[in-house]
Amino acid sequence: MPIKTLSAIDDNASYDVVVVGAGAGGMSAALFAAIEGKSVLLIESTAFVGGTTALSAATVWIPNSMHAAKVSNDDSFEKVSRFLTGVVGNHSSAEMREAFLRSGPAAVETLEKHSEVHFRPYATHPDYEQEVEGATLRGRAIEPLPFDGRRLGAELTHIRPPIPEFTIFGGMMVDRTDISHLLGLTGSVASLTHATKILVRYALDRFSGSRGSRLVMGNALVGRLLKSLLDRNVDIVTETKVQSFLTDATGVEGVVAAHAGITRKITAASAVVLAAGGYGRHKKRRTEMLQTPVPEYSPTAPGHTGEMQDLALALGARFGDGNLDNAFWAPVSVRKRPDGSTAVFPHFVLDRSKPGTVCVDQSGARFVNESSSYHVFARAMFDTNRTSPCIPCFIITDAVGLRKYGLGMVRMGTRNLSPYLADGYLTEAGSVTELASKLQLDAGTLARSIADIGRYAATGNDPHFGRGTTAYHRNNGDAAHGPNPTLGPIEVAPFYAVRLYPGDIGAATGLVIDQWARVTKADNEPIARLYACGNEANSIMGGTYPGPGITIGPAITFAYRAIQHALLGANEGRT
Repeated sequence: MPIKTLSAIDDNASYDVVVVGAGAGGMSAALFAAIEGKSVLLIESTAFVGGTTALSAATVWIPNSMHAAKVSNDDSFEKVSRFLTGVVGNHSSAEMREAFLRSGPAAVETLEKHSEVHFRPYATHPDYEQEVEGATLRGRAIEPLPFDGRRLGAELTHIRPPIPEFTIFGGMMVDRTDISHLLGLTGSVASLTHATKILVRYALDRFSGSRGSRLVMGNALVGRLLKSLLDRNVDIVTETKVQSFLTDATGVEGVVAAHAGITRKITAASAVVLAAGGYGRHKKRRTEMLQTPVPEYSPTAPGHTGEMQDLALALGARFGDGNLDNAFWAPVSVRKRPDGSTAVFPHFVLDRSKPGTVCVDQSGARFVNESSSYHVFARAMFDTNRTSPCIPCFIITDAVGLRKYGLGMVRMGTRNLSPYLADGYLTEAGSVTELASKLQLDAGTLARSIADIGRYAATGNDPHFGRGTTAYHRNNGDAAHGPNPTLGPIEVAPFYAVRLYPGDIGAATGLVIDQWARVTKADNEPIARLYACGNEANSIMGGTYPGPGITIGPAITFAYRAIQHALLGANEGRT
């Protein structure tokens, strides 16, 4: 059944479940309901399905899933509970975290058994806060298997395309496995075979169409969810706004949806699930809830306007409080594309942790462990900026580092730097003093920061910030470089810099829900038949960022719990 416009839906149509928002959480909720044999309508406000998930790596943090034992045999409910308590503490409810940990494995198993959604563990994918008791190196984070988008036919065009700067050859999607093979294609037959296969596939795709059909990472998860929904005849409408809820004396009984001047009243017998991504692009709430200065840039999808939260608040719902932060963060760099749009590139792991880099504030001083998680790094930018200008800050490398590892949108091995230099994305200088002058930094301070990195690289010890002291830091460095895989000298001219800004990558604060994802009022009374998951709901991570995939994992899990409760009469004794 193809994706539709609202005009194809009858007025006063009735479904068992209506889901608003087609990111990972919303698509999962719709799928869990369809697996139970229920009628489902999935409403998406934009032209594409997938939300920010489609732009992401789609790592899913669900400890003790059926895949964990493939790479680890030392995890347990008790161990991960201690870890979350150590990282999150009182910033979220222990009961909510327990609900997540109890149901996460069942959610994964349900998808694996009854849909096209399949995952794999990565050999090493550490929790971010390795110094906290209970942290692990592998097993908790899983990722979607690549997916053949040709199986979607024309519906492939409805998936939100990946961030162009994360692709190669004008749109070829690659994941970490592909990158490893591409870099090693001259070193092994296996890598040459893998690289040749995906390159030929992409060439054939572009010869016959506008995009690659081999989907990886976020596009793979969305593609798998979409195929599963279509196979189960779920009605999906795009470019459709929910204007209001239909209510009765007990709670929500449906929605009023609109598209191109057409409105439809649609009832939901069992549940309306909100999964529209939260307040990230809500102009008023963005100013109220984000750190200051309010960030200009976000690498997220455009659909999370907070409008569904506004409707829920009008019914008596409330936002969570007590979070460490109201959003999740990453440092980003920005550049104008040829079409006039702005590329917002998140610096997750590809450059900051590599040897031969240093990050400095506007005085030229280091202010953070460059190898810390993207969330911690960006929060440090805000913290430092209160006393020393740090927005933007600068990531700096030399000729060796740029060639070997790249810098932001400048990929490793790039020979022609002229376009990046001409538009100011990349700054080049023949000496550290010249670089300081171009960036308006104190030359002496910058020289000391770079000299410090050189000394630390020789000993492998960073006494200032502890760079490279945890397995997470080292995993993102260069394993072939020693004695510390994250530290290397910056000494070969020319020298280069890119400006970094803090960018919000998702809302941490959202609607308060109970253990079954029911939206609740100030007195903790649930609003009947109204559920929320994903960034629409208050994060169980409390504004902290314990590991990779801690937004998508809970989104899928609480989508599962919402449907369990709404359709199966789940109670506190169920998992």
